[in-house]
Amino acid sequence: QVQLVDSGGGLVQAGGSLSLSCAASRTISSITAMGWYRQAPGKQRELVAVLTSDGRTNSADSVKGRFTISRDNAKNTVYLQMNSLKPEDTAVYYCIADLLRWGRVWGQGTQVTVSS
Repeated sequence: QVQLVDSGGGLVQAGGSLSLSCAASRTISSITAMGWYRQAPGKQRELVAVLTSDGRTNSADSVKGRFTISRDNAKNTVYLQMNSLKPEDTAVYYCIADLLRWGRVWGQGTQVTVSS
């Protein structure tokens, strides 16, 4: 079994910054992609940003220029640096990893709240 531990959420004022981290309990050689989704109250879950093992990035238009995804392969960890946060960024953020054997695995989620 593979586990993801995501963390770093909190309360921040609009215009502020937060950094999220997610560590996978598996070597990077079995991970084809890692990244983040989010789900706001009453909304469907949506992609934020995903980084594939070959270096490609897929991110939502709403976060481009504000959020940066990065990866530390040695630590099996992915990060999300969130700048210029807006109230509409308020959501539970879920780490994801795509694994060769297990498919998509989800973290437990971390709450991000942006006040006006």
